[in-house]
Amino acid sequence: MFDSQLLKGKTIIVTGGGTGLGKSMATRFAELGANLVITSRRQNVIDETAKILREHGVKVLAISCDVREADQVESMVEKTVEEFGGIDILLNNAAGNFISPTENLSSNAFKTIVDIVLNGTFHCTQAVGKVMRENKSGVILNIVTTYAWTGSGYVVPSACAKAGVLALTRSLAVEWAKYGIRTVAIAPGPFPTKGAWSRLAPPGLGIQKKMTNRIPLKRVGEHIELANLATYLISDQAAYINGEVVTIDGGEWLKGAGEMNELEKIPKAAWKLLEMKRKKKK
Repeated sequence: MFDSQLLKGKTIIVTGGGTGLGKSMATRFAELGANLVITSRRQNVIDETAKILREHGVKVLAISCDVREADQVESMVEKTVEEFGGIDILLNNAAGNFISPTENLSSNAFKTIVDIVLNGTFHCTQAVGKVMRENKSGVILNIVTTYAWTGSGYVVPSACAKAGVLALTRSLAVEWAKYGIRTVAIAPGPFPTKGAWSRLAPPGLGIQKKMTNRIPLKRVGEHIELANLATYLISDQAAYINGEVVTIDGGEWLKGAGEMNELEKIPKAAWKLLEMKRKKKK
């Protein structure tokens, strides 16, 4: 699909790059020649992923970083510039989410998600943006959701935070274009991952089947499909795309707004059980 050297010489930061969709996108970038910086709060996880990525013959830095902490983000960016001399692309992928009736949310639960998704994206964008402005070029790719513009029940913290990220994407597309920086976003539908899928569609409740049935294509996404879209958007082939959010969800949001609204059918007893399980994992 792409020239094997499409991203050769590019330096890409992928937040949340140790697992799930972040890992899949980072792997695709490595296959196409990019040097990578992957971040996560868990050093052991990104160390293992870095080993896999290096098998493609590219340089990889694995830096432990909590995107909620601006000083940690700035340190990560400094280490990246020290190693590679600059930053070509930032992929803001780090996120947090769980399902819950909004009336059951604590202020801390709301703040935790917003801190990771919205504040974390801003911290990374601000720190990397300084480097990109100095170099007069760069691409920032943000991962949002379709409910960033439709809203959705049962994931209110994430919906609010992702809406903010979408607004940031479109705002900076205008403001920072004069520095040679493109800002774009992807809104994925259901792409199963071990961690997020278990939190958003717990087994035994029939949620996964219902989510799939509401998708016009009657299937969930494959990681390579998202990775290829991300590759195109960050590449020079997409040099005239700026401020756009590309949806990749099999037509799901067109069929019915609010990706998680189907959770209305979950009984109260099941919600209590899910909340107990979530608190045990903390």
